[in-house]
Amino acid sequence: MMHTEDRPPSRHLDGNAAAGPLAELFTVDLSVAIMTCAHCGHSAPLATCTAYADAPALVLRCPGCTGVILRYSSDRGTIRLDLTGARLLAAPLPAEQQP
Repeated sequence: MMHTEDRPPSRHLDGNAAAGPLAELFTVDLSVAIMTCAHCGHSAPLATCTAYADAPALVLRCPGCTGVILRYSSDRGTIRLDLTGARLLAAPLPAEQQP
């Protein structure tokens, strides 16, 4: 049996880890955006997703089913965003842009 002190440190973060990189592409704060998982239909703020930032791409997984929601990478002057696992991403407009 593996003791707690023998376990490798957890490599996942929460979805807030995606806020900085996604700010390169979007002008709204996506950490509060509500995402709907294409796999299980779970809807929650993006900040509640599990984020893996130590891979070649930033990967966000659904807190409901652990399916991949989003993949993001930026290198050599190109941003790549894969939202295949998100059925919907709804972000509120900043206050100064609201009618």
